[in-house]
Amino acid sequence: MYRTWEFDIKNSLKVGTNQIEIRFGSALKYIEKNLRQLGPMPSWDGQMRIPGSSLIRKMPCNFGWDWGPKLVTCGIWRNISIIGINTGRIREVEIRQQHQRNKVTLNINTKSERLSRAKMRARVTVSLKRKVVAENTTPLKAGKTTHTIKITDPQLWWPAGMGKQPLYDIHVELLDSNDNVIDKQDKRIGLRTLRLNQKKDKWGRSFEFVANNRPFFAKGANWIPAHTFINSVSDDFYRQLLNDTVTANMNMIRVWGGGIYEQEIFYNLCDELGICVWQDFMFACSTFPTFDENFMANVKIEAEENVRRLRHHPCMALWCGNNELEQGLVGPEWNEHQMSWQDYKPLFDKLLKKTVKKLNPECDYWPSSPHSPTGDRANFNNPECGDAHLWNVWHGREPFEWYQQARHRFVSEFGFQSFPEPQTVKTYTAPQDRNVTSYVMEHHQRSRIGNSMIITGTADWFLLPSNFEMTLWLSQITHAYAMQYAIEHFRRQMPQTMGTLYWQLNDCWPVASWASIDSLGKWKALHYLAGRFFSPVLVSAVENRTDSTIDIHLTSDLYESFPAKLTWTVTDCSGKEILTGQKNIKLTKPASQKVHTLDLKDLVKKYSERDLIVWMEVNRGSKVLSRNLATLDKFKHLNLEKPKITADIRTDSKQSYTITLKTNKPALWTWLEFPGLDVRLSDNFIHLKPQQPVTIELPSANPITLKQLKSKIRIRTLLDT
Repeated sequence: MYRTWEFDIKNSLKVGTNQIEIRFGSALKYIEKNLRQLGPMPSWDGQMRIPGSSLIRKMPCNFGWDWGPKLVTCGIWRNISIIGINTGRIREVEIRQQHQRNKVTLNINTKSERLSRAKMRARVTVSLKRKVVAENTTPLKAGKTTHTIKITDPQLWWPAGMGKQPLYDIHVELLDSNDNVIDKQDKRIGLRTLRLNQKKDKWGRSFEFVANNRPFFAKGANWIPAHTFINSVSDDFYRQLLNDTVTANMNMIRVWGGGIYEQEIFYNLCDELGICVWQDFMFACSTFPTFDENFMANVKIEAEENVRRLRHHPCMALWCGNNELEQGLVGPEWNEHQMSWQDYKPLFDKLLKKTVKKLNPECDYWPSSPHSPTGDRANFNNPECGDAHLWNVWHGREPFEWYQQARHRFVSEFGFQSFPEPQTVKTYTAPQDRNVTSYVMEHHQRSRIGNSMIITGTADWFLLPSNFEMTLWLSQITHAYAMQYAIEHFRRQMPQTMGTLYWQLNDCWPVASWASIDSLGKWKALHYLAGRFFSPVLVSAVENRTDSTIDIHLTSDLYESFPAKLTWTVTDCSGKEILTGQKNIKLTKPASQKVHTLDLKDLVKKYSERDLIVWMEVNRGSKVLSRNLATLDKFKHLNLEKPKITADIRTDSKQSYTITLKTNKPALWTWLEFPGLDVRLSDNFIHLKPQQPVTIELPSANPITLKQLKSKIRIRTLLDT
């Protein structure tokens, strides 16, 4: 599935009409045959997956996962074409960059296939915004050319939030002796360096990405195929999902190794948006027959083709050998649970590493995720080095508070689940199915512990919901809060921790899952919160319930220094102001710092933990950079009172809308619904403070009318659940 297959059909063609017939054998029968010959292949989540799927180079999650169905596809999934050649064609274009101060040197190497002895040349044109900035023509020698092009005053490509994403067009033409164009290829590049930096420090060994010599905190999520039947994913849906990542202040996405090497539109969009890509090779959660020569020969071609295909994209940040094999699927020898290190290393320590080093040396290789590069390799979540998958809260059933003890260098997977919203659930249920433990709802829950963990997590922080619909919504609030709790902690750990990619961004079918965007593209509560806890400047708090203090932290990703003002207000649950304060702060280059401690002991004696809310805000001049709140007790125990919320909906000439919300009492986890309307809100699931209006935008709402919005709007808060 992951390779290009090319056949010489010349001798099979006849004059007139020809027919191409492609016959596919059964993937399942192929697996059964190889299981008998090669033996069983241990894997994770056995009952959720068809056994032996690692024996075939096909999208692993086709065979089932703990968020996806068992639906094994068959057919042509990418374009096919007939190519006619009588002189020559371009086989490969490789672009390497050398960066110096105010100058970038491009070494553009081409390899061409020759079918005649005619003299040929290769012409390379470099353009920026359709303006030619350099051109070079070189004759072919042994089918190869090397073009050295110097670009002065280069416009550098930056990850999202760090700068712009200018893209240079590279146009390569193969010319005959009469300057006729025989073949051509186009590449689009960004001028940048993007490496994984690991150096010794006081915590062990760092794990940080560095763009153009600037380290940055990686903020993002893991990506799975956007549909079970992947050829049905439109370019517009790719564009919507990837725009949604930038809207949520993400700068990195991990293409997980149980799906596909994504379509070209995916990487083109990441280039345009500044989304760095952590790219897994397609090996996940299973053992593999690396002792089989045919398997390894096939994988070698697969790896080389995909590295060649993707290496020019400026978004490419890392090649990773596999997902979670070192997390218990490898050991001293083969048994019913694991493969041997002896068979693991030839593929993941040698073949793939060598492929990246040879074909894409400007990008780093990482053998597995998670992986510990120093010490005992079996200690896969070593907090002193490497990346970690922290599933202690979900699979380990630890409370959310467990995250506070995590001190890992880079967290590339962790998560919590929720259900889709009611409108999505209605697409796969009849009215009688709308109970979370009905057959249909449980069929759309692929994790063995899923529903019980959702309910347990909800009950730990919130009052249990009153009905099915509120169960769906409150699961999303619990999900969002779990990730907020973790990610705010990880960002406070900067630079000890330098990245956090939650599991997962998207879904491939309507299902209860860890995704922040459901299969229809609807944002869950988590995605709205991601825009806030991934904001360039973040105010957050650590509640110390034992001594009734709250530590306020400011975290900045910005490479600039500027004055900011921190304000805090303590109210009771009716909204009455009890205490206010402010502090002028100078934010410096990317850093996180504790800036103030609130001692609330006296207020606790007077009001109790259950009746205090701390509202925090950081401003740059008149601009609000970040808002947050903290409490000394869990949400389920707060003495909240029923708020009265008003919504002022207005429109402009472009039929975009603003919704201004006001409340007379604290309204926590306030969210808007518009049943029957497909709307995209700029924010949702917010905390409303009395005398502090909040405006939510509803851009480009056409063809929705103002009358429809006013008649459909529902405003809910935590108390409604």
